Amino acid sequence: MKKISPGFLLPSAAVCVPRKAVRYYERVDKAPEVGDLVYGRIAYLGFHSTLENKQGRIHVINDGSRAVFVFGNRYAPDAFEGVVPRACGDQADMLARSGIVGTVRAKNANVKDPTRVEMLGYVCGKDGKVMNTLHRPMICDPRALEVGKPRARLVLVVGTSMNSGKSMTAAMACWAISAMGHKVRGCKVTGTAGLKDILRMEDAGASPVADFTYFGHPSTYLLSERDVIGIFDKLDRKYANNPSNYWVVEIADGILQRETVCLLASDRVRSRIHRLLFAAGDAMGAIAGLRILDERFGLTPHAISGICSASPLAAQELRQYADIPVISNTQRDLDQLSSVILADRFGPGGHRKTPAASATGV
Repeated sequence: MKKISPGFLLPSAAVCVPRKAVRYYERVDKAPEVGDLVYGRIAYLGFHSTLENKQGRIHVINDGSRAVFVFGNRYAPDAFEGVVPRACGDQADMLARSGIVGTVRAKNANVKDPTRVEMLGYVCGKDGKVMNTLHRPMICDPRALEVGKPRARLVLVVGTSMNSGKSMTAAMACWAISAMGHKVRGCKVTGTAGLKDILRMEDAGASPVADFTYFGHPSTYLLSERDVIGIFDKLDRKYANNPSNYWVVEIADGILQRETVCLLASDRVRSRIHRLLFAAGDAMGAIAGLRILDERFGLTPHAISGICSASPLAAQELRQYADIPVISNTQRDLDQLSSVILADRFGPGGHRKTPAASATGV
């Protein structure tokens, strides 16, 4: 094995891996697996020109920059769909700023080609075995959930799509709950590794914060339904065990995306909802999303927010179709937020009927 020289970057996709454990690399004849760590250097600068480290700092990368990367899948309609390749070739595509690499399967025509990484070898332990994030979770399996025991009140944030304003909405909820004198914890259940969203919740008053990477997953795209629900359950057991607290949770991407559907179609998840906040990019997306939430999952949001909430005209258009509060996540109104998050306007979860049996058919 060869020794990794000092000065390499350790990305946020490997947040659960101690830097002192990363010492050796080797060319190993094995197919890549989700979570495998690989040592490489930047061969071509494309879409991604920065790399987020495991402390959340954003590094500018250059031709030849050396770093550890993590094999994983990604679902990003605004950028790439990427998957773990069948073989570890000489190069791989950088799929996310957090250091996830793989092979681009589909690309948004409005973005550059992916940054390319030269594969120097797998990161190995002293025993010569390839290191994998899934083998080094930051959180051990939490204790079993006691059925019937009161839990923290779940404020769930979903949206129409990627970049619809979900993370800002989740941070807004954390800020409001904290400003009202309550303790709040923040989590992100699905998505692609990246610390920005949960750190934004932390900045807004949530403590502690966590996401799926704390269990070793570089992303949740293409995980089984059982694994996706399992991540929610583990985070619930770990961070929502005090009934006097609030638990703000963001689900990535949109309500048409596979893993989001898995969660919203789950009785386990729906039964936990105290408040449902829906983020949308525009009024039309919000109106369509309300219909999908109702018809497919039997859910009615307690408020609409996201990018559309910054526009008075969008809010005006929405009022013609829905009697649901529109909450700005930029010009925050604590009285309005208090009335939505604390007051029992629709009842827990806003449930109105049982979701269609086809909801899980994704």
